Amino acid sequence: MTPIPLVVENLSFRYRDRQGAAIHDINFEARAGEILLIAGASGCGKTTLIRSINGLIPRSYKGEMSGHVLVFGEETTSWKLSQISQKIGTVLQDPERQILGTKVLNEVAFGLENLTVPREEILHRVDEALAFLKISHLRERETFTLSGGEKQKVALAGVLAMRPSILLLDEPLASLDPASAQDTLDTVRFLADQGMTVLMVEHRVEDVLRIKPERVMFMSEGEVRYLGDLAGLSQVVNYREVKLPAEDIVERAKRDPAPEEISILPGAAGRGEKEALVKFENVAFGYDADIEVLHGINLEIRRGDVIAVLGPNGAGKTTFVKHAIGLLKPKAGRVLVNGRDTKESSVAQIASTLGYVFQSPSHMLFAPTVSEELAFGPRNLKHSKEQIESEVKEALRIVNLSDKEQDPPLALSFGQQKRVSIAAILAMQSRILVMDEPTAGQDYQNYMNFMNSILQMPAFEAILFITHDVDLAVIYANRVLMINDGRLVADGKPQDVLRDFNRLKANRLVPTSLLSLNLERLPATGRFMRAEALAHV
Repeated sequence: MTPIPLVVENLSFRYRDRQGAAIHDINFEARAGEILLIAGASGCGKTTLIRSINGLIPRSYKGEMSGHVLVFGEETTSWKLSQISQKIGTVLQDPERQILGTKVLNEVAFGLENLTVPREEILHRVDEALAFLKISHLRERETFTLSGGEKQKVALAGVLAMRPSILLLDEPLASLDPASAQDTLDTVRFLADQGMTVLMVEHRVEDVLRIKPERVMFMSEGEVRYLGDLAGLSQVVNYREVKLPAEDIVERAKRDPAPEEISILPGAAGRGEKEALVKFENVAFGYDADIEVLHGINLEIRRGDVIAVLGPNGAGKTTFVKHAIGLLKPKAGRVLVNGRDTKESSVAQIASTLGYVFQSPSHMLFAPTVSEELAFGPRNLKHSKEQIESEVKEALRIVNLSDKEQDPPLALSFGQQKRVSIAAILAMQSRILVMDEPTAGQDYQNYMNFMNSILQMPAFEAILFITHDVDLAVIYANRVLMINDGRLVADGKPQDVLRDFNRLKANRLVPTSLLSLNLERLPATGRFMRAEALAHV
């Protein structure tokens, strides 16, 4: 009889530099051909569980560990990481931490080279993995030129090339456009149907439900609170913590009080809302002299705008935003911030007007404590000591991290790091907030809470966020930009831009249950609303 691929018995772990166990008394089995979806709030222990299974705990992350992890009936305690990696493949939450090679080919081949696989076999497996994920066109690309979503796919290709029996996916959809997320999920379903054991940590629960995972594990405060089939999930989880399909939220929210209306950007009110704060005038740009990435972008960011920027992976969204903050300068055309050409302004000068939250927290975080991280920007902008203390405390409150003030930022979970990077910009009190994938790695409750708080901050006159989460645009944006192939293909109100499902499909976006429900009820509501509010209309 073939042993069960994965058995976890009485598993507990406490990190050396933290109080209290990160996970406590975890018990479960995962069988061949099974997809086990692991859901729960940011910081509930999901990533710690993954690290305990793939051997990073206790080899790379030190602390007190007890219990057992059995892979095909064998205890992995004495195994080397190279031995574990042949059985267990892991795709990390943040692809920046996983990608080492300078070229895609080298990156996907890296693990196989370390196992001394013959060269011909390596090339065959690399091409097979790239073709399987429909990214063969990236084979010769430099990894630093890839978008976040493209890096996520390359990281997965590197793991699949190793042909593991068990696949651990930690937020694999976080950086992917909706169509790529569907492709990835279809791939995962195919792999499981071929006999692979898959554990998937994911906040985008509604998306994963489409491929019918065999079981769902719901974690809270380091413990398993539910382990069972899909049917029982919506009855045991808090719909404010785990994002369920819109119809489920509406049914459950009917029994609760109606949510309070929030005032959007009070700092913009009464100041001539339509004033242009940033102007793009026929902007073109390319990283290489002969390849243009942005083509003739013309638009204004006006006071009072809450703009969602949507589009496929690699479409030029981040490149576009980096022009607004002066990190990149146009090859043709010009960008004006407060009427001044960004070519004549330093990044530091622009930062007092535009604060930018990077897609990957590891590109931003460096200080020894969260508190020092948040104080860095205001200090460089010459804010007073008393002002800085107040700004830091308020920013931590907004992102729900007041208890992490003295923690090292890079010791936190990816979702918590993302919130620290957002708080670092909030503390600077810039007039325009620009965020690249603000909800990546965030549970539903945290991202709703901090988005609500941000939109009510009097300091901000406009907000712009890049997102692959169509629902984030539905709930919060009053304007949607759609970018594809470096061109602005749509610009308008969410209810106008998002009603065209053919356009969504052409731009690798997928209608959600919340979008469909809002369009259905739009004649009665006159605007888009969150599911909790629709429950009371």
